[in-house]
Amino acid sequence: MSHHIVEVKNLRHVYPDGGAALQNVSFRITHGESVAIIGANGAGKSTLLLHLNGALLATDGEVRIGDLPLTKKTLPAIRRTVGMVFQDPDDQLFMPTVHDDVAFGPLNLGLTGPEVEQRVHDALERVGVEHLRNKAPYNLSGGEKKRVAIATVLAMSPDILVMDEPTSGLDPFARRQLMGLLREFRHTKIFTSHDLDMVLDLCERTIVLHEGGIMADGPTLELFRDEELLSRCRLEKPLSLQGCPVCGSPARTS
Repeated sequence: MSHHIVEVKNLRHVYPDGGAALQNVSFRITHGESVAIIGANGAGKSTLLLHLNGALLATDGEVRIGDLPLTKKTLPAIRRTVGMVFQDPDDQLFMPTVHDDVAFGPLNLGLTGPEVEQRVHDALERVGVEHLRNKAPYNLSGGEKKRVAIATVLAMSPDILVMDEPTSGLDPFARRQLMGLLREFRHTKIFTSHDLDMVLDLCERTIVLHEGGIMADGPTLELFRDEELLSRCRLEKPLSLQGCPVCGSPARTS
């Protein structure tokens, strides 16, 4: 399943003002991996994700999805493979109703009639917002918008799911629901998050970005136990690894 593979080689991105957001970033993610990309604010996480479906194009280096190099010519094919959920759902929702937003992707895949309706229903059900299908997106709460934005991507049945801060703005119930959905998604998952307990629960592998470069890439639990690395990258251990400061109960060990 080569089309599920994400390969980044010597990626560099410089903004128009001359600021370097990414420097010499390289990694390879294979079919079925669940990988978190973490780092402090400004580390380059969102910029990196935007390169994975062509929302940004590299200044230097290469992004490949399966056998295809990411170029303007290959963008349509790559965007059918890579589903991207942006950090701000307002960047993703633009139609008059929730139904129309979720149907937009399948319609652009050439699907029609009952198949589109089934995809809309299934995607909205999976994120728990089927009851909002006839609502205008601008009337939704931030958490509801986030779930609808996720549904717009799930309706496309992507092989690779890329999400920027998927739990931001979600209440605890919606967070648990989303984590269950991500566990069920059997293809490749890549996401950024400041929710390191979620990362620990969902990702066996984590990539740590610092000042636009990769500081570490390895097993999540191993990296989260490296206090020197976390301190250098302005990160803290997940709460589940810190133990209780009040009762003194031990931290999670596995």
